[in-house]
Amino acid sequence: MISEEFQDFADALPQMKALIGLDLGEKTIGVAVSDRMRTVASPLETVRRKKFSLDSARLIEIATDREIGGIVLGLPKNMDGSEGPRCQSTRAFARNLSRLTDLPIGFWDERLSTVAAEKALLEADTTRKRRGQVIDHVAAGYILQGALDRLRFL
Repeated sequence: MISEEFQDFADALPQMKALIGLDLGEKTIGVAVSDRMRTVASPLETVRRKKFSLDSARLIEIATDREIGGIVLGLPKNMDGSEGPRCQSTRAFARNLSRLTDLPIGFWDERLSTVAAEKALLEADTTRKRRGQVIDHVAAGYILQGALDRLRFL
């Protein structure tokens, strides 16, 4: 089930289940997970994109192993709030993923999540090479944390 409205997504979530946050890129998918209380998002891994069947199998494997209750997909809106080709691609990914899982899928505006992740990594004095390895799942953590913070007020 895909929810366009975040409130609908929140209403569809089971109690005491962790969430998974995804930052979809053209070459990678950043993955973060929350705790069961949905208070803290933790970056988990970066999946190198190959083809949808392999990518989705890995994501479903993570969701199953961690007993995930819902999926938060970062929606890459333009700075003016409009949706471009990357949003269309993310929505298509969500539609295809929803055919493979019954988990609720919701969208979270991901504007500036990668910028925030880059800034945090620079402040932590992370090397350029290491930043390249972790930026996507750190950005997924920012996306998921934003969604978790919003859930606390619904």
